[in-house]
Amino acid sequence: MKIFVTGGAGFIGSNFIKYWMTKNPSDYIINLDLLTYAGNLENLKDIENNPNYKFVKGDICDVVLVNDLVKDIDLIVNFAAETHVDRSIINSQDFIRTNVEGTRVLLDIAKKNNIRFHHTSTDEVFGALKFDDQKFSERTAYDPRSPYSASKAASDHLVRAYFHTYKLPITISNCSNNYGPYQFPEKIIPLFITNLLENKKVPVYGFGQNIRDWIYVDDHNAGVEAIIKKGRIGETYCLGGNNELTNLELTKKILKLMNKKEEMIEYVADRLGHDLRYAIDFSKVKNELGWFPKINFEQGLIKTIEWYKNNKTFWELN
Repeated sequence: MKIFVTGGAGFIGSNFIKYWMTKNPSDYIINLDLLTYAGNLENLKDIENNPNYKFVKGDICDVVLVNDLVKDIDLIVNFAAETHVDRSIINSQDFIRTNVEGTRVLLDIAKKNNIRFHHTSTDEVFGALKFDDQKFSERTAYDPRSPYSASKAASDHLVRAYFHTYKLPITISNCSNNYGPYQFPEKIIPLFITNLLENKKVPVYGFGQNIRDWIYVDDHNAGVEAIIKKGRIGETYCLGGNNELTNLELTKKILKLMNKKEEMIEYVADRLGHDLRYAIDFSKVKNELGWFPKINFEQGLIKTIEWYKNNKTFWELN
């Protein structure tokens, strides 16, 4: 199979490419990435000479380039996205262009060439839960609350529209918060780990009571693989980690594993419109496809901390 991966030099995309090539060594992958601030070819250095892998620097909005690259492609997997909520609050322009217009370009080209399309998305499209609300599922109504999540919601709706209108063979996955190696150190886990490695304090929004569900990146990638190989066309599947923690609980776990004291916590002004809680019910993908997260959170966190300890050149350059 020939696969066209967009955003494959970013955190989740690069881990996906390496995961897929390990599990499916005979498949051929073309990776298109613009190499903006969060894209890094160092993430893929160990496979850059693999004959079944090709990297192309470029923009998913470049119709001519993408048309040329997808000749004989069997599957498009779309990871390309602007993802950082805080950046979207400051300026949403790049988020709308990449996440919405970029997805439209890919969909039009997939339609033109009749290519199977898998779209990766986020649980943030569903809005926010209260402490006692049921978890997000595929039946949850969309209620995005930041420019980032609104742009991802729009792209999800476009993907579904192309299925219903044009019968384009699509699937969608909405995942909870990923963590693991190669994550750009603006997100909470790598930011806190790298800060503590430099003996800097860690900034906790508000009182740290916002709750997130954490999934190790290769558990997520295994879920995407299951959806691509066994999922029903036109369906959405939610991928969760079954690891709900307040940001303060998360912070204290990182401090403990890194032998740091709680005096390293610095409480800062809360994020604008900060969603209270995200949590995913992944029973659909478990029941239909047999997928469930396998990596224990503490085990995954230890692996992640060790990776940042051993790869200082990755984050010191960022």
